[in-house]
Amino acid sequence: MNLQTTVTIQKANFEIKPTDNFLFVGSCFADKIGGIFKDNHFKATVNPYGVMYNPASVLHTITKEKEAGACYDIAVITLGTNHIYILNETGEIVDNCQKRPASLFTEKELSVEECADYLRQCIEMLREINPDIHIIFTVSPIRYAKYGYHESQLSKATLLMAIAGLRSKFQGLRSTQNSQLSIVNYQLSTSYFPSYEIMMDELRDYRFYADDMLHPSDLAVQYIYERFRETYFSINAKAMEVEWQPIKKALSHRPFNAESEEYKAFIAKAKADEKAFCKRWKL
Repeated sequence: MNLQTTVTIQKANFEIKPTDNFLFVGSCFADKIGGIFKDNHFKATVNPYGVMYNPASVLHTITKEKEAGACYDIAVITLGTNHIYILNETGEIVDNCQKRPASLFTEKELSVEECADYLRQCIEMLREINPDIHIIFTVSPIRYAKYGYHESQLSKATLLMAIAGLRSKFQGLRSTQNSQLSIVNYQLSTSYFPSYEIMMDELRDYRFYADDMLHPSDLAVQYIYERFRETYFSINAKAMEVEWQPIKKALSHRPFNAESEEYKAFIAKAKADEKAFCKRWKL
């Protein structure tokens, strides 16, 4: 008896390697998934300038990373909403209102076309940093109750349409040395991972939600991560992750007596194992 409808995900046309350098940017769901990558000893930078919910704010982070000289092999962009906040005094889109009075800002909803344009700029800027970068788009499964549930669904739909439209628009085009930005094979350099769809369909039961009934529970996040791993990880990346688990468990062990000789020997071995692990996997 099958009691679950499973979201079908095609295997990606590239594979994540143990030595890849990752950028996770976007909503707090990016923090969750990126945090798992960091815990599993992948080289991951997660929201270096704070959580970014909309495509414009995501572009702000990528711009700052380019200016800082950062370089990545994989960028995972998690979009939460199409709502932006404009500071009335300057007309600029802010990434965080910093708990300032709402009267200082004007709220606006980006259209499908505006979202797609910001995402196009993200792709082009990331490809300027690394022409061979792979960009993974996903939509956060977190619902925004403050907008209303119907409005939250409309917001997610806008993001989904922007991503799909952007990728299909350039289907079949090939990048060339003479037109690195104007003609880009978006289909090969970008992919879409259905975090939102997995949460809404496979994990539709409230037992997969946190206490606020809006955010995915830790179990749900782990499940979505495992689907992500099945889609993108190479055999070596999976092997590295498996090898790291007992070392991570040993390093996180909390003893009754941290001053005992037995524990000191235990933790020394764990640290030696970690050093050997990093050398073996060139981390």
